[in-house]
Amino acid sequence: MPFRALSLLVALAAPLLAMPPIRYTVRFPAPQTQTFEVEAVFPVAGMDEATLMMAVWTPGSYLLREYSGKIERMGGPSGEPVEKVAKNRWRVVTKGADEIRIVYRLYAREMSVRTNWVEKDFAILIGAGTFLTLVDPATGRPAETEHRVQLEPPSNWPRSASGMRSGEAAHSFIAQDFDELVDSPILVGDLAVYPYQVDGKPHELVNLGEGGVFDGARAAADSETLTRAQVAFWGAAPYPRYSMLNAITESGGGLEHKNSALLMSRRFATSTRKDYVRWLKLFSHEFFHAWNGKRLRPAELGPFDYEHENYTTGLWVVEGLTSYYESVLLARASLIDEATLLEQLSEDIENLQGTPGRDVDTTAAASFDAWVKLYRRDEGSPNRSVSYYVKGAVVGMLLDAEIRSATNGKRSLDDVLRAAFTRYAGETGYTSDEFRSLISEIAGVDLAPWLERALDQPGELDYSVFLTWFGLRFTPPKPEGDEPAAWIGAKTAVREGRLFVTEVRRGTPAFDAGLNVDDEILAIDGFRVAPSALDDRLSRYRPGATLEVLISRREKLETLAIPATAKPRESWKLEVDPAAPEMTKARRAAWLQ
Repeated sequence: MPFRALSLLVALAAPLLAMPPIRYTVRFPAPQTQTFEVEAVFPVAGMDEATLMMAVWTPGSYLLREYSGKIERMGGPSGEPVEKVAKNRWRVVTKGADEIRIVYRLYAREMSVRTNWVEKDFAILIGAGTFLTLVDPATGRPAETEHRVQLEPPSNWPRSASGMRSGEAAHSFIAQDFDELVDSPILVGDLAVYPYQVDGKPHELVNLGEGGVFDGARAAADSETLTRAQVAFWGAAPYPRYSMLNAITESGGGLEHKNSALLMSRRFATSTRKDYVRWLKLFSHEFFHAWNGKRLRPAELGPFDYEHENYTTGLWVVEGLTSYYESVLLARASLIDEATLLEQLSEDIENLQGTPGRDVDTTAAASFDAWVKLYRRDEGSPNRSVSYYVKGAVVGMLLDAEIRSATNGKRSLDDVLRAAFTRYAGETGYTSDEFRSLISEIAGVDLAPWLERALDQPGELDYSVFLTWFGLRFTPPKPEGDEPAAWIGAKTAVREGRLFVTEVRRGTPAFDAGLNVDDEILAIDGFRVAPSALDDRLSRYRPGATLEVLISRREKLETLAIPATAKPRESWKLEVDPAAPEMTKARRAAWLQ
């Protein structure tokens, strides 16, 4: 076809393909009732009927949350009915109109980084749980068009913030498509904003609820330092702007987004060194996702299907490696020292080694099963599963040492991530085979067998190369006293003045003897046990004793014979090995540069 004719066809088709933006007005007529209203205008020219949908989950949080259940009412502006055709879909007859207007009210009282919260002083809005969108009849997916948001907050909510581009009017935002809208939480209220520039890009730490207690200035200064360290790690900032939204709500958690992240923090998070390091780790983790997870991602995680599970075995990369680097990059930014870094890494190792599920679950399977395991934990979860966050972080630290050892310190896991970003960031992502092959390519040796053991098989990991390369050891356990206490391995809690079992891990005497969660412990060897005195009573026995434990199980009395043992004395705390060769000092220094 001649170029001129092709150009004419494209020019004629362009107006047909261009769709006007979807427009939302968000109002808070009675925020004290923890509700808010959305008025949405959808362009429907040429459609006999329109289908609207709401996401059922939020990317980064792998659980179907069924947000549509929070809708209290929906209809046209004058109460015209809307037909519900599925749990999260509605159908509207357009009657030849160019646009339709829908109004709905939402209940907002779940304080988390993936759900809405509204009260008299502020609002935290999550895109997936707030905004309906128009379904493209040709693709069955959200329509490819701009989504514009106009907030109408109460007068005592002076500021709003989001990772979206700001519109011309106050409290307005523009998302280029539904993906960006879902990916952009919004804070509205009395916000403290701390702007800074890194790599020529505008950044801001936005604090909601400082209350004169949270040290925003200190947090902002260290946020800038950490931002510079992470941008230096990757080589460039990949976003046009970045907002770290920090909701100080006495809650916890974080969720990554392309141009922002939402943190939930405690009021006194800056008051002690331990709490502040925990907050800095959260910032570091979610910010690292701007590269690893949001732009460099498994192929299965995009384009998102917002109505069903999106399965992948790659969350050990997205979350596990991010969990490893959250602390490493704090050390490289000089925000923590080497000893603190080792403490942080030790916590992950101890967590993993204390989880019996490591012998039955694999790292890859834990990722695939996130939808039914990680976000649906119960008292038996430690016995049948591992966390891809925790085991992924430990795999990351061991893999880093394997690569450094194989290349005599010339390459590291840093090089794998940077090469992966160059090669795979963008629309397609990477497959599991591609990422594993890249690891071997960077290492210069075939690490496929190592990766298979670490990712595809349950069981113990080998710490030897990591310890040897960096000159570390596990702190030797303290010697047992002359009178070691008996140990049965059950966790308990006092409820309403009664002593109940809350967790029994596989491999403990209590597990093998059949002590169950929710059993009430009444007596040992015929003598009543006060609810707060179990540890004291066990200290009266020595390992090897068999305890006759009287329990109440659903109000029926039973006696269990539990052979007590000594508490395991394994130590998983990392420390510098005083006998390590002098060269390991330089290796640790290179690790933290």
